[in-house]
Amino acid sequence: MSKKIIAGLATACAALLFSCAGYQEPVATKNTHSFSNSTLVPKTRGTAILDAQGKPITLQGTNLGNWLVPEGYMFKTGQVSSPTKINELFTEMVGPDSTAAFWHKYLDNYITQDDIKHLKRMGCNHIRLPFHYKMFTDELYMGTRNAGFTYIDRVLDWCRQENLYLLLDMHCAPGGQTGDNIDDSAGYPWLYFSQTSQDEMSRIWTKIAERYKNDPIIIGYDVVNEPFAHYFLKEIPDYNHRLFLLYKRMVADIRKIDGRHTIYLNGSVWAGDFGVFEEILDDNVVYEFHKYWFEVNQDAIQKYVDFRDTHNVPIYIGETGENTDEWVKDFTLLLNRNQIHWAYWPYKRWTIHGVS
Repeated sequence: MSKKIIAGLATACAALLFSCAGYQEPVATKNTHSFSNSTLVPKTRGTAILDAQGKPITLQGTNLGNWLVPEGYMFKTGQVSSPTKINELFTEMVGPDSTAAFWHKYLDNYITQDDIKHLKRMGCNHIRLPFHYKMFTDELYMGTRNAGFTYIDRVLDWCRQENLYLLLDMHCAPGGQTGDNIDDSAGYPWLYFSQTSQDEMSRIWTKIAERYKNDPIIIGYDVVNEPFAHYFLKEIPDYNHRLFLLYKRMVADIRKIDGRHTIYLNGSVWAGDFGVFEEILDDNVVYEFHKYWFEVNQDAIQKYVDFRDTHNVPIYIGETGENTDEWVKDFTLLLNRNQIHWAYWPYKRWTIHGVS
């Protein structure tokens, strides 16, 4: 990393740290939601997604990327790419106490209620919220422990005030699901080979489901983000089956707690390969793909449209964008013509030019 980048980061850290005096680590809030068992929640019917009142809606929104899961390309730290590596870099520069103080300030300011109000005014009707599994463990992560519900509940309350739906996305799973920096793992998709990791994943999702099972603002549970990087194409037949078995378990475990909220399942290979879906596991599932950097035309999405029409299920592009405003406009028009639900990536990032 260049001295210029390090100096810039040190300056940014210092500016935030000066205002951190007396900061107390946030305490996870109690669940104060008072929904009865008869409360309606969003669900699917055929290829449609229905709102809490049973009316068809088209999801249009964005991702709160780089907030609960920092990424190096958005922090402009180059090969210091994952949350763990970014934290190590900051610790080397300013020490553990100042790093923790920086994260506290960052978590409180990168996404605020004004952001949610702005997204509502822009026309969003839902937000996809990436989170790290460590936020539901005793492990120190971004200066906190067991702080997942603290930040999810904060956004959830803001979304409730603005009548926006919230999709919960496990962006970083125990053991790692991609084999790349995006999951903050050891560089291999150990999740599919580790019983301990799968048990931990189930524990977290059932804990989340227990808390939100009656909440109509939660539009669904996005089980795991972008399974497998393209490095594993030769092993995909085996890996896809392992992923399918994981999905089968997670759907069953969540359904023991929450029989009503929609479950979102990503394709494999950066969420692009629907070959993982050996069978339809549940009648309330949305099938999710991600796609970047391509020419906007019908061929770019046709295989997902075919999957939807063949199986009579909804499809959703949970991430796309990172392109010019003109490209985003053209692709949005194409998605709308094909009645595909969508969320762009990301809402904001530390950069000169970004596209939401």
